[in-house]
Amino acid sequence: MPSLSETTIIPSPAAQVWPLLRDPALVASCIPGATLAPDQGDGLWRGSVRVKFGPTVAVFRGEASLAFDDAARTCTIEGRGIDGRGASRALASGVVKVSGSDTTELAIDGSFSVSGPLETFANAGGIHVARALLAEFSANMARKIAEQSPSLLPETVSPDGVAALAEPLPSTAPSAPPTPAPAAEISGFRILWRAFLSWLRGK
Repeated sequence: MPSLSETTIIPSPAAQVWPLLRDPALVASCIPGATLAPDQGDGLWRGSVRVKFGPTVAVFRGEASLAFDDAARTCTIEGRGIDGRGASRALASGVVKVSGSDTTELAIDGSFSVSGPLETFANAGGIHVARALLAEFSANMARKIAEQSPSLLPETVSPDGVAALAEPLPSTAPSAPPTPAPAAEISGFRILWRAFLSWLRGK
């Protein structure tokens, strides 16, 4: 059973990153080609990942259970999936840990197994593909954080001449939080190229 132990850096404070990682919808929006299914709520998170290899499109569907430890800033994941044709199945488990202060170190330790036609490919190159996906996820998460950072409010001058931040105008009606925009679809060639670079670095 192949194992995975990888770290990536997100250039934002851990206190800012951890709450976002507790939001499965936002996390899914940072995984290229991933979408969450609408039937959530029974303790399992269901979704799919769409991968495009030139004119060929493959869809992998799966579900995962998540257990969060806010004190340790860790998340334990147990997941399983199946490809669109039902020929290959995958099992995965692992722990995601957030650490750091001004910048975030995201560490993933786990293992996975694949049966069916994709088994040989997963055993030989699955780790390198996982590294490539982790790099994509990290970049997308950093982008989300930058987009959500509040802009500075304009300054006003009080009657005594002291500068102060202007108060935001009250909202006339409550609004629902926006649904995170999904990350760009995975390009199989781009992911394989990243995986190839990962393989070269590991040699």
